[in-house]
Amino acid sequence: MGKIIMGIDPGTQVMGYGVIKTEGNQNMQLLVYGAVRFNKKESHIQRLQKIYQRVSQLLQDFNPDEFAIESPFYGKNIQAMLNLGRGQGVAIAAALNYGLTDIAEYAPRKIKQAVTGNGNASKEHVFKMVSSMLENRETPEYLDASDALAVAICHFFNQKNGNKAKNYSSWENFIVQNADRIK
Repeated sequence: MGKIIMGIDPGTQVMGYGVIKTEGNQNMQLLVYGAVRFNKKESHIQRLQKIYQRVSQLLQDFNPDEFAIESPFYGKNIQAMLNLGRGQGVAIAAALNYGLTDIAEYAPRKIKQAVTGNGNASKEHVFKMVSSMLENRETPEYLDASDALAVAICHFFNQKNGNKAKNYSSWENFIVQNADRIK
């Protein structure tokens, strides 16, 4: 039986999204992918609202069985990381609000490793591998879109191989699994 998996590459400048359908252990089919670019004049709160609205619309349009999202990476700019985490949280909240209980989070290196075999792969390399796997000839305007597809593919590979990502079926479950991140 096939599954529909939504992948999100969260961002508050550009948010990538991708939805794939899987059949069996090998077949993946591209359903949709793209990116939302935010206007620099929009407030951070307006951007979060647009993330919630777009993710909610995609959930309604494609009715995914599973939801995977890239975890924030640790950088030197604390404010940028905080904003990215907020964007990720809003996307997760949309999925929880939709009723999804299979929500998984993957580190950027794990996603790149799963798709390219190299945890330090460039966005361009990820794009080429994703395009090859999904037999897609179109180049997206923003590579965040192919990054989101890579998140969905990583999730598919992990589920297929029996590896378990962090799954959040509720806010309480998220807090229990991430007690070390709460101050």
